[in-house]
Amino acid sequence: MTIRARGRSFLALILSPEAPLKDWLAGLDEHMRRAAGFFNRQPVILDLSLLNENTEGLVDFQQELRQRHVHLIGIEGADPHWRALQSWEWPIELRGGRPSGPVTLPEEDNKDTPPTTPTLREPLIVNRVVRSGQSIHNPDGDVIILGAVSSGAEIIAGGSIHVYGPLRGRAIAGVDGHPQARIYTAKMEAELLAIDGFYMVAEEMPDEPIGKASQVYLENEHLKVVPLQAGVVKS
Repeated sequence: MTIRARGRSFLALILSPEAPLKDWLAGLDEHMRRAAGFFNRQPVILDLSLLNENTEGLVDFQQELRQRHVHLIGIEGADPHWRALQSWEWPIELRGGRPSGPVTLPEEDNKDTPPTTPTLREPLIVNRVVRSGQSIHNPDGDVIILGAVSSGAEIIAGGSIHVYGPLRGRAIAGVDGHPQARIYTAKMEAELLAIDGFYMVAEEMPDEPIGKASQVYLENEHLKVVPLQAGVVKS
């Protein structure tokens, strides 16, 4: 009998909590309130490198995340022998992962050194409608959708996202450290937009581009959503 095995890659979000954990959790709650369901079904790696074994609230921190439906597939940046982590359940150690974007904080004396940007690869072309509950990932390049993206669907790209139809779900671009990434759609009706970690939910979007062909880009750490005919394409 032949045993067949196939590889499948997933894009995992990395959360790096900071002390005080009570305030960090309050901030997480606010983000989740504004972007309901953002962490649903999303694999998350917890990076504890900004904490230490004496951080207040660390004992119960894993349970706090579980109550918020944050699904941890990995924990890094801490020693499992820390007293505060003795009651934690540790996922199986992950190997072979490739960082998507910066993984270390810049030192003060290196602040003028520009960060390296990973090279984008071939775009992923999807020649169909992306239906509710479906998720399309291409952390290595652009995603091109030759159809609609339904409400409840999700598109994640390391580069830009092009939707040649209505965009009603979530579009998350530039996850591979590319703030110059953009989101284009033939009809803007998105539930959530994000580029390089900066996001905007439907309630925050301006009225002008809704229902029109539009583009989204990042400017001064704020998302700009403009109709294509009114936007100025930036190099």
